[in-house]
Amino acid sequence: MSKVAFLFPGQGAQSVGMGREACDKLAAVGKLFDRASAILGYDLAQLCFDGPAERLDSTVYSQPALFVCGIAGLELLQAVSPDVVESVAATAGLSLGEYTSLVFAGAMDFETGLRVVKIRGEAMQAAADATPSGMVSLLGLERDAIERLCDEARGDGILQIANYLCPGNTVVSGDKHACERVADLAVQAGAMKAIPLAVAGAFHTSIMQPAVEKLAMALAAATVSVPRIPVISNVDARPHSDPEEIRSLLVQQVVSPVQWEDSMRHLLDDGFDLFYEVGPGRVLRGLMKRINRKTACEGVTV
Repeated sequence: MSKVAFLFPGQGAQSVGMGREACDKLAAVGKLFDRASAILGYDLAQLCFDGPAERLDSTVYSQPALFVCGIAGLELLQAVSPDVVESVAATAGLSLGEYTSLVFAGAMDFETGLRVVKIRGEAMQAAADATPSGMVSLLGLERDAIERLCDEARGDGILQIANYLCPGNTVVSGDKHACERVADLAVQAGAMKAIPLAVAGAFHTSIMQPAVEKLAMALAAATVSVPRIPVISNVDARPHSDPEEIRSLLVQQVVSPVQWEDSMRHLLDDGFDLFYEVGPGRVLRGLMKRINRKTACEGVTV
C-alpha cells in the first residue's frame, strides 16, 4: 500500500480562472469562497475566476487566493475520493502553501489560517514596496556555484539563495541591481537560464524583516494546535508538533530560504511514494520529477 503525502503550492502558481471548476462541481466550494470573502472584505471568487491578472498576481491578493484554492482542492478530493484524503500520512506546502498544509493537518482552522495569510500577504507586500528588490530563478547550476555568484554580485546590498527547489533549479533573492548582476553572471558561468520572477520583492531574505513583527503578532493571537499528521517546515525540512515552535518557524520562514528539495527528500527517505499536488498549477509535480523521476505525483487541480 502506498504511503501518501499532500503538497500545496505557493505564490506564483496562481492564474485567472482558478477555483471556477471546483466551484461549479461542488456547492461546498462556493460556500468556502463566501466565507473567505467575508473575512477578506472583497469578492475573492470574482477575483480568482475573472481577474484581472495584475491584481491577482499582487502579493496582497495572491496569497489568500492560493490558500483558499488549496482548501477548495481538498473539498473537491474529499467529495470524489475520500479514501485518498483519509490515507494521507504527511503534508508539505511551498512557502505560503505551508499554511494550507497546517489547516489540512488540523493545526489551524480555515478562518484562522486565512486571517494570518491575509496579514502575511499585506506585510510582505509593504516590505517589498519599501525596497526595490526581486527574485531570479537560476537553472542548470550547482548550489556551490550559485553561492559564489551571489558573493560576487552582492556588492553592498543583499543577495542570497531564497529557494532550494530541486537539482538545477535554485532561486536567488535580493536588491534589484544585485539580481540583475547575478543573472548576467550566471549566464556567463554556464546557466541554462536566468529568469527574473514576477514577484513583488525579495521574499525569504532579510528584506522581508519589516514583515516579521506584524506576522509574529498575528500568529501570537492565532490558535495553533498539535498537527494530527506531520507538516514539513520550509525552514528546516522537518516536521514539528509543538504549537509555539510552529509559530516561530512560520515567522522565520519569511526571512529564511525555502528548503523544498530537502523537504521532499525527507519524505522520500521516510518511505512516502505517492504524492498529490493539491491546488492551482503544476509546479510541484515538475519539481518532484527533478528530485525523483520514479516517484508518482498526481494533480488535484482547481
